[in-house]
Amino acid sequence: MLSRMMKDFRKNKFLLALTLPMVIYVFVFSYTPMFGAIVAFKRYQYNKGILGSDWVGLSNFKFLFNSPDLWRLVRNTLGYNAVFIMTSLVASVTVALLLYELTSRKLLKAYQSVMFFPHFLSWVVVAYMAYAFLNPRSGMLNHWIADIGWSPVDWYNEATAWMYILPLANIWKDIGFGAIMYYAALLGIDPAYFEAAKIDGANKWQIVRKISLPSLYPLITILTILAIGHIFSADFGLFYQLPMNSPTLLATTDVIDTYIFRALTVLGNIGMSSAAGLTKSLLGFLLVLGVNAVVKKINADNSLF
Repeated sequence: MLSRMMKDFRKNKFLLALTLPMVIYVFVFSYTPMFGAIVAFKRYQYNKGILGSDWVGLSNFKFLFNSPDLWRLVRNTLGYNAVFIMTSLVASVTVALLLYELTSRKLLKAYQSVMFFPHFLSWVVVAYMAYAFLNPRSGMLNHWIADIGWSPVDWYNEATAWMYILPLANIWKDIGFGAIMYYAALLGIDPAYFEAAKIDGANKWQIVRKISLPSLYPLITILTILAIGHIFSADFGLFYQLPMNSPTLLATTDVIDTYIFRALTVLGNIGMSSAAGLTKSLLGFLLVLGVNAVVKKINADNSLF
């Protein structure tokens, strides 16, 4: 067996060399910091360091689980992430299918650049762009509302409205990145399938339903499984920066990450933060295993592992 491994290594040594930088990156920034997970079980003190700090068992985990706001936090975190996964999937696949129908290379590049640009913007920048649009007095949206005879809305004191603003902002920022991934998958489909379908008299919708979408199912499944693994984690910038940390919006914008941040700015307890992060990671890992097992029973070819 060892000789076979050495033979495979010599055969693929150049491909393995190409993966080496990413392997090193993942090891340094993803696996090495796992040592710090023990902080979740300690009362961390700067003067004693990680190893010298006192063990406190599961005391740090009580901070999150004994919180009276736990139900609201879990509801918002899971609810928004579920909506983000579904809306981003539908929007990205739809845009990818539309891009695939374009025949002009110039238009294709223009659309891709315009949609992909928001992905590189910080949520701080997006927050101020949104504020210019939603400002209660001088915002563009309120001017439009006033022009049609309606009363202006104080968006930063209207908690219910953010149930729709946050998903729309998330789609706007990430649709370009998702669409490009699905578009690349569409480019990998053998053109002979489309030509045969056209010869048989299939219309556009039939081609999409019978060829394009089935070819995207493996990628859709894998990306969805990975997204479910992060369902207990929230995009901090989206939920903290975009609503400008308005206290009147916490009913619909407060999630686990923002709650922990606000608590730690007052308490300064690193152990509590580590405990919350470790809990979310373990729950996400279990969800990935569970969803992958379900997918594997339905169609093993579409499973992650």
